[in-house]
Amino acid sequence: MRTSWGPLDRHDLVVRRFAEACGRGDITALTAVLGVEVVGTCDAGGLVPGPDEPLHGPAEVARLVTTLCGQTGVDLAVESVNGRAGLVLRRGSRAVAVIGAETTGYEIATLWIVLNPAKLGDWHRS
Repeated sequence: MRTSWGPLDRHDLVVRRFAEACGRGDITALTAVLGVEVVGTCDAGGLVPGPDEPLHGPAEVARLVTTLCGQTGVDLAVESVNGRAGLVLRRGSRAVAVIGAETTGYEIATLWIVLNPAKLGDWHRS
């Protein structure tokens, strides 16, 4: 029986709540897991559409994430991203986005969203 949650356990829990909200397209649940000062930074590499500047606040970040997750034919999976739970969005076997998260307590403080196709090759599946 678990008596306490460590930082990595909390991180995984928060990312899984985030993934579930993304998968359902549930804006209310999504904004609830994003901290009030959340920052979302995208790396599109100028090769695909994406914000050039960081996004601030749950409304802006949630809008971007729901747009990414709501794309036709995109599947979402919780996988290890930089050694911690994160999200990978794929269309078929090709990764279209990888999302890393930094959490504080039970909220997401920062999202790093890689959209740059040149950086997603290792995330494709055969």
